[in-house]
Amino acid sequence: MTGRVLVLGGTAEARRLAERLVAEGVDVLSSLAGRVADPVLPPGEVRVGGFGGTAGLAAALDGVAALVDATHPFAATMTAHAATAAAATGTPLLRLQRPGWTEQAGDDWRWVDSLEQAATVVAGARSVLVTTGRQGLAAFAGLTAHCVVRSVDPPEPPLPARTTVVLARGPFRVEDERALMTAHRVDVVVTKDSGGPMTAAKLTAARDLGVPVVLVRRPPLPEGVPVAATVEEAAVWVLRGWRERGTTRPPATRCPR
Repeated sequence: MTGRVLVLGGTAEARRLAERLVAEGVDVLSSLAGRVADPVLPPGEVRVGGFGGTAGLAAALDGVAALVDATHPFAATMTAHAATAAAATGTPLLRLQRPGWTEQAGDDWRWVDSLEQAATVVAGARSVLVTTGRQGLAAFAGLTAHCVVRSVDPPEPPLPARTTVVLARGPFRVEDERALMTAHRVDVVVTKDSGGPMTAAKLTAARDLGVPVVLVRRPPLPEGVPVAATVEEAAVWVLRGWRERGTTRPPATRCPR
C-alpha cells in the first residue's frame, strides 16, 4: 500500500483505527493536540501539537492520501479546520464520530446548547457533578453550589468557589459512579453528549439514583463530509481505496451505515 493516512486523534476510536490500519500495513500518522499530559499513544508514527490553523494543516496534507478526523465530538474548531484544509487540497476526508447517547426509560435529561446554558440550569442545585472536561469551566465559576469537577488532568481556572477536583480517566464502572454521587450528595450531573461506553456509566448511575442530567448538545458537523459511526466503517473507507481502485487516495464516498 502506498500513501500515508493522517488520523486526527485523541479518542479511543482514533487509537483503534490506527491499530487496525497499521495491522493492514498502512502508513499511519496520528496527530494529538497535546492537551492531555500523559496520553495513551496509538501504534504507528505520532505527532503532538497543533498545526497552526487551517493553512498549517493544509501544508501538512502534502503527500497524505487520506485524512480521518477522529477527534472528540466537541473538537469543533479542529473539525472545521480539517474540512477546510481537505477541500483546499483535494484530500479525501472522513469524519469518524461515535453516536451520541440515547435517553432510556427512567432518565431525566435536560438538553442545552452550551456550557453557559448548563450553568444557568443548575444554578439552584446544592451539589453538581461536572464532567465536561478541564476546559471551559469558567462558565460554572459563579455557582454557589458544591461542584465536583472530574477530569483527566487538573482543570484550568477560574473554578467555582466550592470545588472538589477528582482526577480520573475512564472507563468508569456504574458502582463507582453511584458511590461518587452518593458520597458528594450530587443532585444534578452536567456532561457533554460525548457518546460511547467509556463514560456512560454516570448516566446509568444517575438513572439509578434519580439524579437529573444536563447534557450539552454536540456542535454541528461541516456539510458534505462523510461520517463513519464505527472504527470498522472508517477502516473500510480507507482500505477500499487501495484494494478496489488501486489508487493512493481512497474514494471520498459516504460510508455504509
